[in-house]
Amino acid sequence: MDATSSAFLREPRAADPPPAQGSPPSRAWRAELALEFERRGARTVLARDRHVGPLLVQKTLYPEGDDPCHAIVLHPPAGIAAGDHLELTADVGPEAQVLLTTPGATKWYRSTAAVATSTTQLRIADRAVLEYLPREAIVFDGARADARLEIDLGRDARLIGWDLWCLGRTASGEAFRTGRLQLVTRLRRGGRLCWEERGAINGGSTLLASAAGFAAQPVFGTFWAAGPDTPRETLDACRGLPLEGAGRAALTQLPGVLLGRYLGPSTEEAFTWFTGLWSLLRPLYARRGAIRPRIWSV
Repeated sequence: MDATSSAFLREPRAADPPPAQGSPPSRAWRAELALEFERRGARTVLARDRHVGPLLVQKTLYPEGDDPCHAIVLHPPAGIAAGDHLELTADVGPEAQVLLTTPGATKWYRSTAAVATSTTQLRIADRAVLEYLPREAIVFDGARADARLEIDLGRDARLIGWDLWCLGRTASGEAFRTGRLQLVTRLRRGGRLCWEERGAINGGSTLLASAAGFAAQPVFGTFWAAGPDTPRETLDACRGLPLEGAGRAALTQLPGVLLGRYLGPSTEEAFTWFTGLWSLLRPLYARRGAIRPRIWSV
């Protein structure tokens, strides 16, 4: 698996359909959360927090001292249904240090018509650090999902993050036989696009079983570390990090961005590998040792 690829494998088509079709059902949720973090003296604080609908940060935490500010993004409905739209914006001000995570998996429910959408915008100012470490997203069979992630980095900003997906509820034997998942991820530094990826995955597609595609594996994810180039000894340690099961992984250093890929059968295996990379890279990118958020153990 080549970690330098700029797009997921996809079925050939003349053009992608629009992200939404028809009107959302009347019971659809629209949830927005806008967060602004600032450096105040020795501490990073959540300076502004605006939310509409069921998406919020209940409380900021400081398990490591004054920095980083830990914020757990909560979505009480626990799932995204037909016609729902979630929008998360996080602005990390100059010299602020923030860790964003979630308490559990995000679930994208089956839909017979309307598309569910999610938009995440992360803006990290000069000399700021953001660790964006969400749990996995599970796409139910028959889901129609559109997820977009936009990351804008200041000149000296640093980022460690990942995006992890599971096609079907594998614990109950469900496969992704119908539906569609559309993904867009963009990473810019100083307004200049430095990495972009687009994916269009159709349930039941031959691409899911093909050895040149997903090789019948339901779990895939991407890890990023954007900032200083990784020293050779740290890069070697990351490449030597073992997987615990039958998955496959790749790691590539691009100019200003270290990319990791996972493809395999297990979200836990992928999460363990991602957190292992985070542990090795955190001293370089966030200038501190790795302390796992307690919410991951709940």
